[in-house]
Amino acid sequence: MVTTWPKNFPGLGTGANDLADLIDKMSGGRIKVKVYGAKELVGALEIFDAVSRGTAEMGHGAAYYWKGKTRAAQFFAAVPFGLTAQEMNSWLYHGGGMELWEEVYAEFGLIPGAAGNTGVQMGGWFNREINGVEDLKGLKMRMPGLGGEVLKRAGGTPVLLPGGEIFTSLQSGAIDATEWVGPYNDLAFGLYKAAKYYYYPGWHEPGTTLECFINKEAFEKLPADLQVIVRNALRVANQDMLADFTAKNNEALQQLVNEHGVELRQFPDDVLKQIRALSDEVVAEEAAKDPMSQKVFESFVKFREQAIKWHAVSEQSYLNARTL
Repeated sequence: MVTTWPKNFPGLGTGANDLADLIDKMSGGRIKVKVYGAKELVGALEIFDAVSRGTAEMGHGAAYYWKGKTRAAQFFAAVPFGLTAQEMNSWLYHGGGMELWEEVYAEFGLIPGAAGNTGVQMGGWFNREINGVEDLKGLKMRMPGLGGEVLKRAGGTPVLLPGGEIFTSLQSGAIDATEWVGPYNDLAFGLYKAAKYYYYPGWHEPGTTLECFINKEAFEKLPADLQVIVRNALRVANQDMLADFTAKNNEALQQLVNEHGVELRQFPDDVLKQIRALSDEVVAEEAAKDPMSQKVFESFVKFREQAIKWHAVSEQSYLNARTL
């Protein structure tokens, strides 16, 4: 397994390790998975090609990194103002999302699977205050996927960087801001040493799905029972990573604020409203650029509308009641 994450990086890298260990134990040792961190075998953003051509059998990353391969991939990681973690899992497992994902990756000889979720991410680290959308103009920010396209529409410059290059780029001034994940991961990277303001919410990544894709030829060589074991190990890993982030993010956030003096800021409502309008435009335009993206987008939007209506009377109303 090759990954986009630094070796043993908390949450993401350890999530890949845990998946490998789970496959080993669930298979009774019949499958052994060796995990390579970013740059150990191939570069962080080279893992898609490595697994596609069979250099490695498995890859662990996030689908929005492969926009250059197929635009439709972005919808299986995170969509600005899109689905939460719970909603993403529902769409993938019971709303037709997984079948579409498999269709998208089929031309590359890959079988995709959800292998983790960060939950709602943070808005990012900034070296200047964001009081209006105009403050995003000219901003060089590490932001992948559809969120990066929205930033570009707002006048900023999105930069795609693997995790291992973020801190030095922010510290040196090569970028003005960055999003990464959330407190748990951001603390581990020491991003508080390179930026003053920590904004929320992560409008661009409301429930980011991590992926494990498998070389199709290698997978199909496995006997049927081991294929089932691998697919179900992914499901277990997917749920466990979300639980891990949920358990550790608040403690890390308090440490960032109380011990490291980070200034926690909420994006102003008018900024979020304007970004939401830009997001709707950008995502629809991106989807219209090719038939497969449009097909995935239509499924995604239909499910989001359904989820919004149900959660208005369930999750959202309960959370509102809990804070009365």
